[in-house]
Amino acid sequence: MRVTRLNWVIAIAIIFPASLALPLRCGAGAPAAEAISEGYATTSSGVKIHYLQSGDIHSTRALVLIPGWRLPAYLWNEQLKQFAPSVRVIAIDPRSQGASTKTADGNTPEMRASDLHDVLGQLKISSVALVGWSQGAQDVSAYVQQFGDASVAGIVLVDSPVSAGLEELNIHKELSKAMISVMSLYANHPAESSQDMVRSIFKKPHPDLDLAKLASDTQQTPTNTGVAMLVADIFGADRRPALAKFGKPALVIASGESRLLDEQKEMQKTMSHSTLVIVPDANHAVFVDEPEMFDAALKTFLDSLRW
Repeated sequence: MRVTRLNWVIAIAIIFPASLALPLRCGAGAPAAEAISEGYATTSSGVKIHYLQSGDIHSTRALVLIPGWRLPAYLWNEQLKQFAPSVRVIAIDPRSQGASTKTADGNTPEMRASDLHDVLGQLKISSVALVGWSQGAQDVSAYVQQFGDASVAGIVLVDSPVSAGLEELNIHKELSKAMISVMSLYANHPAESSQDMVRSIFKKPHPDLDLAKLASDTQQTPTNTGVAMLVADIFGADRRPALAKFGKPALVIASGESRLLDEQKEMQKTMSHSTLVIVPDANHAVFVDEPEMFDAALKTFLDSLRW
């Protein structure tokens, strides 16, 4: 059975994954402010979280970038280089993704938020701007729900409304059915599903992207773990109330072609001090299809924060 492109396009409207394979810009020739280093932080539960960082690595203020479902930290290489001159930038591999520890348990936004809290503590970051794309948006909302906004300067949710938990079955009946179907297809055909997923997230051709490597990298997450992640992400908890209580600046960056654009608009309206930026002519991977517009919106937002 072939996993159809249509099914993955529908699924992306809910689970929001993607990545790109770009080489790290480290070593000779790269300006110091743009050099990307890497490291590991061990959480209180013993999970090793791999991260990339750039900029002033001693700063207690940081822009933290969280990728989507099964995707690695190097997805954010462009932003790691672009924003390094002005702020410390950290991109993480959430547990069970990329080079981080693969675990059979705890693959939920709530546990990943706890992991993130431990990482920020170890890296001595006291003020943070959190950017969550795809599944990462669930992690950001879970972080706010657990730890509040005292140390959060602002949040950015990229092309992803947060989940309504079991209410998704009522609010988005057809999309929920499609998502459950995709879970089954992915469980039975992980390699083919990963390839189709990767092809589905871009609108424009990107000849510099190694899509085969990208699809292979997503398969570092064990398939049964990947299925569990989807269930927890979409149906595990209603994360909307946390955003409604969030009292700091927020930015929603959405693809103009998102099937859930209306839901993202409604989410933005529930958050005080929030702004919506719609990126036209881009698919779900908005920062790949339209990196200049994405980075400009993010820069404007960061410049407005009271760290």
